[in-house]
Amino acid sequence: MNSTEHTLDRIDRKILSALRQNGRLTIAQLSEQVGLSSSPCWTRLKRLESLKIIDGYTANINPKAIGIKDLFFIEITLERHDDEMLEQFSQALADIPEVIEAHLVTGEYDYLVKVAVKDAEHYERFLRKKLYSIKGIRHTRSTFALRPLKSANSADFMMIE
Repeated sequence: MNSTEHTLDRIDRKILSALRQNGRLTIAQLSEQVGLSSSPCWTRLKRLESLKIIDGYTANINPKAIGIKDLFFIEITLERHDDEMLEQFSQALADIPEVIEAHLVTGEYDYLVKVAVKDAEHYERFLRKKLYSIKGIRHTRSTFALRPLKSANSADFMMIE
């Protein structure tokens, strides 16, 4: 186990599972669900937060409800792979609102980028005005997502052994 891994017992996992389902639970509700009194439940919750096992709380937004209907995955190959290029490109991606995930990867291309847009016209504008204006791109290949089969957030990783 490396220094960033922590051992979780059954109660810790119950706390994480309950919060994954509803991150707005009160301590009273959470303690009832996991079978602890409020004080030890609060202590465990604060420990999980301080260890960064719980790395924040978010709201899940329904993309279709706000007009975001299409997802694209883009494989991007850069011209160079020096630290300066990787840093500049990573920062440029981080600054584009349509980019909802970006991963530096191994294999035939350098980045796998997930982009959310309203429609095909929005995607074309994104490509021409935003992505292709970033210096250092050698090649891209896009794939359109038909529908999600499984969608995970980082909390789902706790179930992996």
